[in-house]
Amino acid sequence: MDKNRYDALKLENQLCFPIYACAREVIKQYTAYLEKIGLTYTQYITMMILWEKGSLTAKELGNRLYLDSGTLTPMLKKMEAKGLVDRKRSEKDERCLTVSVTQRGMALREKALEIPRRVARCNKLSREESEQLYTLLYKILGEASQANGG
Repeated sequence: MDKNRYDALKLENQLCFPIYACAREVIKQYTAYLEKIGLTYTQYITMMILWEKGSLTAKELGNRLYLDSGTLTPMLKKMEAKGLVDRKRSEKDERCLTVSVTQRGMALREKALEIPRRVARCNKLSREESEQLYTLLYKILGEASQANGG
């Protein structure tokens, strides 16, 4: 029997595992800071886009965050209940939902301003290494998105 036949099934040979584990650890670094301003990580990245754009359709938001509607819809409802976003159906096309940041949501931006810098201190990568990793991860995301019809 060929011992190497099952090497592809070893966890140590999977690129997906260190990406998954690293993502969990990085998100954990954000949690303490985000709890102070009442956001989950997914809500935080949603707010980052809305702070920049003001409003987007739910579909655009889902595409940019790589989230499906089953994850996005309940999260947006919770954010609306907190007064952070408004959700409005288009008068032209009821299927189209626009999500906009509220004044209360914009006020959180000041409270969140220091979070990226504080979390960045937690990793030991040089600026060049961070830029390389960023580029490689987005390359993987782009290829995965294309493979899945995105």
